[in-house]
Amino acid sequence: MASSDIIKLLPDSVANQIAAGEVIQRPASVIKELVENAIDAGATDISIIIKDAGRTLIQVVDNGSGMSPTDARMAFERHATSKISAADDLYTLHTMGFRGEALASIAAVAQIELRTMRRGDTVGSRITIAASKVEGQEACTCVPGTNLMVKNLFAYLPARRKFLKKDSVELSHIIHEFERLTLVNTNVDFTLIHNDVTLHRLLHGSLRRRIGELFGKSMERQIIPISTETSIVRLSGYVGLPQFARRRTAHQYLFVNGRNMRHPYFHKAVMSCFEQLIAPDMQPSYFINFEVAPDRIDVNIHPQKHEIKFEDEQGIWQILVAAIKEALGKTNATGAIDFNVDDAPEIPTFNPDRQASATVEIDEAYNPFESGIGIPSPDAASVIEDFMPAKSRQVDWDTLAGNFRRERSASLEEVRSALNIMEQSRPAVRQLGLDELPDNDSPSAADQNSSQTPGSYITIANRYIATPVRDGLMLIDRHRAHIRVLYERIMSCIADGPIATQRMIFPETITLSAADDIVLASICDSLARLGFDVSPLGDATWAINGMPSALSAASPAETLTDIIAKVAATGELPDSELFASIASAMARTAAVNANSHLTDTETDMLVADLFKTSMPNFTPDGQAIVVTIGIDEIGHLIN
Repeated sequence: MASSDIIKLLPDSVANQIAAGEVIQRPASVIKELVENAIDAGATDISIIIKDAGRTLIQVVDNGSGMSPTDARMAFERHATSKISAADDLYTLHTMGFRGEALASIAAVAQIELRTMRRGDTVGSRITIAASKVEGQEACTCVPGTNLMVKNLFAYLPARRKFLKKDSVELSHIIHEFERLTLVNTNVDFTLIHNDVTLHRLLHGSLRRRIGELFGKSMERQIIPISTETSIVRLSGYVGLPQFARRRTAHQYLFVNGRNMRHPYFHKAVMSCFEQLIAPDMQPSYFINFEVAPDRIDVNIHPQKHEIKFEDEQGIWQILVAAIKEALGKTNATGAIDFNVDDAPEIPTFNPDRQASATVEIDEAYNPFESGIGIPSPDAASVIEDFMPAKSRQVDWDTLAGNFRRERSASLEEVRSALNIMEQSRPAVRQLGLDELPDNDSPSAADQNSSQTPGSYITIANRYIATPVRDGLMLIDRHRAHIRVLYERIMSCIADGPIATQRMIFPETITLSAADDIVLASICDSLARLGFDVSPLGDATWAINGMPSALSAASPAETLTDIIAKVAATGELPDSELFASIASAMARTAAVNANSHLTDTETDMLVADLFKTSMPNFTPDGQAIVVTIGIDEIGHLIN
């Protein structure tokens, strides 16, 4: 006999818990949903009260429109919403919420108490819910608006509660979400209270003012406005000046129609405007709002509504780039020529007795608009001299190709054109006696390194170290190599005991955001073991009194902000992993960068130290350090 039917509908409580797994990930997710509901209800004053980083209590109080007793109960039903009524409404959204899942999801994993009253009513309604079940509803006295309390988050989903991080980390996430919400709703007053301590009290005002209230008044002087209006998008907001770019903790926010969004494509557009203005490892701050017709975007991509698709992405990219470049150009942000660098233009000494040339030679055949890089046919010997390493007269063609290609960012046509010139110059190379190749027989990277003679490495753009090996051309990322070397030294020192502290003659002060202030307070003891001496001064300001002796040359404030960002990203860790995380951030901050000059001897020592480490091929966080360009690939480029 055939078995009975096995497919069944899930109970509402189970379905709501499944939905909660997508919508409610941590306390910050609850705050996002409740605040967006308050915004949709027309609130102009919102207070957020939390205890124990949201584990025990999340309370959101607003002065919005409030709800009737029937609406108050219906609001917790799955897919019950006042925001839309038909599928077409999804493409004309003017509200933050529309799915009707948030309150049902929250009620499935926590205990709820709601008090609400509409303006004009004389009595309100109180509802209590636990695990999706309404325990009671009654009339109550309350002020107009809504007061919703979420108690014991994830009490009915213990697996999720177990994976919450420690309070300092969860509070940091809450503050970051609070920042996003307040930046996009500058017309609303906000208050944030944690464990009876007021962390923020923000009054409505301009975006610039709110940026200063959240990130410090100095931030207002570090940003410039952008503004443009076209038929497809209206852009407004601010971008940071290049000189204030940061290696970590840059403030980067994109909004569309009053909604926060993540958009890697537009982020790349912003970064392209700063390519020639900041170092490759630096990040500019930006706060940019996009206003587009609701029917030209799709926000129904992900339950958390952070991902948004645009109908006119390519057009908006071009408008965004033009607006930012115009703003930077107006402030002369492109900077001046640095005459102290090695490749600065050579300016002849003024000689008043020298007679000026009466004629100027013009190349009439030159056309700057022709395609290609237009490399002229040079004298063969001069080509070789341009690409020869300073201290070595033995180099193979593969190394010359790698040296010319620089950071491997040139186009294929540019590389081929340059390599053809070098190929034509082979006779001159033989005449100069430069075609003798060093013998590299060992396949291992360490042995390849050991076969090199001092000065045989080529440094490319102060970023990469290149050397010929048996299988082709080996490239070493100089910055990452130094990170690996410093990381293992720091970890070795930690194993031997507390690291020595070098006291600073003049302590340096640093003012942090509220989120970073909480993280720093939680890791003070660990920092002390690593050689840091920091003390709180109040109002999220700290004094840096001492640094690890091994990092005496590094910027104290930059090192500390890098460590805070690393810890905030990794969350709660055992002491051993926390030390490793902090050591990684310390090494990254202190490692050489593109502005650092190393002598040939220092380069040799760095490579030698790298191949003495336990994992020379990767940084502590898994980034590649060494790569080999094979003979076949080089041959393909030349041909």
